[in-house]
Parts: sequence; structure tokens; C-alpha cells
Amino acid sequence: MSDPAPVSRSSASKGKKSLEREIRRHQELYYNGNPEISDDEFDRLWDELKRIDPDNLLFRTINSESTDGFSKEYHLIPMGSQEKAANPEAFSAWADKQDFSDFLVQYKLDGASLELQYEAGRFIRAVTRGDGRIGDDITSNASRMNGVVPVLSGDSGPDGAHPFTGGVRGEVIMRRSVLAQFYSDKANCRNAANGLMKRKDGSGSEHLEVICYDAAPGIPGSPFTGHSPFSDELEKLAWLERSGFSVVPMHRCKGANAVIDYRAKVMDLRPSLPYDIDGLVVKGIQIDPADLSRSRPEKQIAFKFSLEEAVTVLRSVEWSVSGVTYTPIAVIDPVQLAGTTVQRANLANPNLIRSTGLKIGSRVLVTKRGEIIPKIEALVENPPDATDIELPSNCVTCATALVDEGTRLRCPNPSCPKIIHHRLEKWISVLDIRDFGVNLIQRLFDSGRVRSIPDLYTLTVDELASLDRMGPVSAAKVLRSLKARSSVPLQSFIAGFDIEGIGETMVDKLVEAGFDTLEKLRSASEEDFSGVYQFGSILARALKEGLETLRSEMDTLLASGAVSVTEPLRGGVLSGCSFCFTGELESMKR
Repeated sequence: MSDPAPVSRSSASKGKKSLEREIRRHQELYYNGNPEISDDEFDRLWDELKRIDPDNLLFRTINSESTDGFSKEYHLIPMGSQEKAANPEAFSAWADKQDFSDFLVQYKLDGASLELQYEAGRFIRAVTRGDGRIGDDITSNASRMNGVVPVLSGDSGPDGAHPFTGGVRGEVIMRRSVLAQFYSDKANCRNAANGLMKRKDGSGSEHLEVICYDAAPGIPGSPFTGHSPFSDELEKLAWLERSGFSVVPMHRCKGANAVIDYRAKVMDLRPSLPYDIDGLVVKGIQIDPADLSRSRPEKQIAFKFSLEEAVTVLRSVEWSVSGVTYTPIAVIDPVQLAGTTVQRANLANPNLIRSTGLKIGSRVLVTKRGEIIPKIEALVENPPDATDIELPSNCVTCATALVDEGTRLRCPNPSCPKIIHHRLEKWISVLDIRDFGVNLIQRLFDSGRVRSIPDLYTLTVDELASLDRMGPVSAAKVLRSLKARSSVPLQSFIAGFDIEGIGETMVDKLVEAGFDTLEKLRSASEEDFSGVYQFGSILARALKEGLETLRSEMDTLLASGAVSVTEPLRGGVLSGCSFCFTGELESMKR
């Protein structure tokens, strides 16, 4: 095993503006559920920008993972992001700057952060990370998750006198056994958990678990005071356990070398754990009040794991097609990494093939990142009989000449059947239309019956019932689910048409900038879009071209009356407020 290598010279030579744009793009892809690179690759970009521009505003900004369709709520405790150490040297450098040498070490769970809010000891709300100040209210879903305590055990909060009012911080995770039993089609536990916790109908939330690690008092609607009632981190964890929460396993280490040794032991133990972890969180035993309000706490750090690696031979390259993009996949001689047999690995993009000089027959270094994504890390050597890797020149579906943009190959034909099929899947996914699975979309597409989004809304019960393994009852259920989402917020409408790089979060930014109707979006120029936060020239061009290309299909759908665009979802004057009443209802005694 080895720790991540430094960023390549080609990456280091990028201007800081270019690097910042690349990081923001990958942040957006990640939070929209479409990551193109691994966590380690992202960390390398982050570390490189920090090296060449340590005061960049990006380091003081927490990217938003807010999702359309949920109301927004304020955190009781600001939810910051952690500094990272990718190897023992970086960790030791951080430890040397601290005024303590007694460390508390906890697993860094590979899931999604969540704040559970309590009032007088009773669970009232669950808020996702969002932008660190405001997140999505997923209370209904969280109440079905394991580990969320509805009423705290005991009568007293941490001060020993009053029931607890404040926030409890935890990580939403899925156990590996649950993934294997119910969600084997998902890439990993984190992706599955992130998708389930944001489902509009809450289905599947019972398969998730919240494991906690932090707590602080706070009153809804009041500024965070930065006060902690706990004498130290150990007392805080003990209180969480007494209150009924599952807590993150912890270990106490005396000195930086003890932490490094413990990390090595946990790396060996990791394959046998019931859930995924991607490092350790290291902090001081004593609580630093100032750290509680910082966007990036200084007294704790995420100590990432080393990568498992092996040398093998590249035998061939396959090209995976998703939407418009062709991604190279390396077929290699089997090697054992992280307890599994690896025969395929990510090649990232055409530029990697060119810059490293990879060939068929090359001996290559393969790593496995986060126990999930195998990747070709480096060329070891090219034997004399190695042959060049041929990049595809034409789309395998429509035969249109592919466009080589360096970092990717793409089909530019908006009428390509592969792109149309992907758009149908995206529409169903964004609108969260239940019962309309990918297999049904595939069958309708292959038959030629559905070749556009408006076609979905012309289907009849008889047509669906005639399909194998369908029947009239199932057909009627599918159409009910489809018609139930007839009123669609602007964010979902635009994102559902699968314009590249334009998810609901990006449309949110447009709405905030005043482009809050379809007509305003269509009338805007590329320059107008480029002036919106996090919109560069590439995204602006993609949006402008996409709106024009898809104008007819959008208009046909709206003219049919099957779908209408509602006002964009925004926080209202009552956002952040909670209400209670006394007495009883006719249908509810509590």
C-alpha cells in the first residue's frame, strides 16, 4: 500500500482560475449524484489549489448539496468541512502545530452528514449539510432511520438540569449487508444512502442508520453561541451513548506516531467492518470553543487512508457510454485489492491515455480508491510488443463523429438514440416517479413507442398491459405515478431534460439570480448565464444550446397539458419556524 502521490506536473501547471473552475465543476457533479472522479482525485485537485492559492475563497465556502423538493432549514450548529491529511507526513505537519498531543481518533464514516434537532429532549427536525448554514429538511425520512432517537433517554440534558435543546450531529450510512441484500445494483453504500435519504416518499429510509459523533445546545432561530456544555470530547460521547444514540467508535492515542500506527491497523481491519469508512477523524480531547464556529475547524483533521495498489497488465480498453460521454475502462489481468478480485479499472479520460503513454500490453500500477473504484494510477513500463490504444471515432449508436475534448469523448448529436434514452431515464429520476423503472423505459424505447418525454404522457393502460409481465393493474399503477407529478417546479423541469451539467442545484442558482421562469431562461444570453455564481462559459453555453435544441420537445410537453411548470421552490417567510398547538384533532389524539 502507498499514500497518494503528489499532483502531476500537468495538473500543477494549470492556472489557479482553471483549477478553481474544475473543482467547482466536480463539486456540482458530486452533489448532483454524478461524480466523474474519485474522492482521492478530488482531494489532489483541492490540495494543489491550496498550494498555489492558499487564500482562495473556495476554502472558506462550503458547497451546497441542497435538493429541490425539500423545505430549507437553518442548522443549530454551523456544519463546516474538515482539513485533510493524505499521508503520515501531512498529518505529522498538522500535529506539530497543535498545542496538544493527546488525540481522540474516530472512524471517518463514508456517508452523508445530518443534524438532528431536539427541543426539550424530543426530536423535531433533521437537516442535511446543505451549504453549512441551511440544509434540506428531511425530518419525515429521518424519523424512519435506525439510530434516530425520538425522545432522549433520561430527564436531563448535558447540563444535568434541563432537557436537551440543541443539535446532534451524525452520519447517515448504509451497512454493507443491507447493500448486498437490497441494493446490489448500486455502486457503493454511500451512493445508495445518499439517494434513499432524499427520496420524496421516504421509501427505503428504514434501511439507513445514523451514527453520531457531536452535540451542542442551540435554539431554533437564535444565533449559535459557540458554547459547549461538555468538559471534553469523551464526556460528549458518553452523553450521546446515555441518551440512546449509536456513536462512532473511538480510540485514544498519545502522540502523532501512535495515531499513525493506529491508522495502519484500521486499514488492515477495514475490509471486515460492517460499513464503509474512508479515513480517521483526529481531534484533541479538549473542546476548542472557537473551532465550533469555524467553517474549517483547526483542531481536527481527516486522516485519509493509503491506497491499495498492485502491478498488472493492460489487456484491452472498453468504452462505457453514459449520456453523451464515452469513458475508457481498462481490462486488466486479475489482481487482488481490498479483498476483491479486480479485472477492470477506470482510465478517467482520453488525456490520461495520451499523457501517460499507455498501450495494450503495458504493465500498469492499479489502485483501489475507497474500496470501490479501481483506477490505473501510472505506467510502469511498455514492453516492445505493446500496441497503441485506439480511441473510437464514431458513436456506436448513431455513427456521428465523436468530439474529442481531451478530458472526454462525446457524441454531439442531440438526436442520438442513446442520448434520448438517457434523457428519458433522467426525467423519471429527477421527478422521482415511482414504479416507472429503467427496464420499462428500455422496453418502451426499444419498441419505438416512446422516443421523447412527451411520448410518456400519451401511453395508455392497454398499451402497457400488453407488455410481458405487466397486466392492467400494474399498468394503471405506473400511469398513476406518472400523472401524480403533473405540477413540476422549474428546477426539476429544466434538470429533467438532461442538459449536460445542469442539475437542480444549478437551476436554483439561476432562480436566485432572477431567471425564475422558462421564458426568462430562454431570453437570456450566454453572457447572462456566465455572470451567475458557479456558471462558467462551458456551462453557460451548454444551457443556452440545450434550451434551444429542446425547445420544441419542452413546448410539446407543456402544450399537451400533461405537465405544468410551477413557481420555483424558494424559502418562504415561515422557513425556519416550527409550530405547536394544544388540544386534539378529530383524527389524531396526540
